[in-house]
Amino acid sequence: MTEQARDTEALIRDQIAKHAVLLYMKGTPQFPQCGFSARAVEALSQIGRPFAYVNILENQDIRATLPQIANWPTFPQLWINGELIGGSDIMLEMFQKGELKTLVEQYSPASEA
Repeated sequence: MTEQARDTEALIRDQIAKHAVLLYMKGTPQFPQCGFSARAVEALSQIGRPFAYVNILENQDIRATLPQIANWPTFPQLWINGELIGGSDIMLEMFQKGELKTLVEQYSPASEA
């Protein structure tokens, strides 16, 4: 493993550790760059709790390295409390069952109004 690959892996692990609810996505919540990312953002936005995101289109090293760490080949990827939840299909299924809301609310405090 190259030094750059180690640095990228360390960066990813740090991001996952620092953010209780983290979405690796194409684009930003304001401007998603693919339909799957748009659906993931929509589900999280409806829950109404803060979440962090990383635009993988702005960092090709993360885009290349994260699927190896996660053993999950596609984006978006939702991480909650350091664990990979899955992509948009899993997120939407969990959202429809009410499971995603419960999980997000457990780890993402309500923002101060």
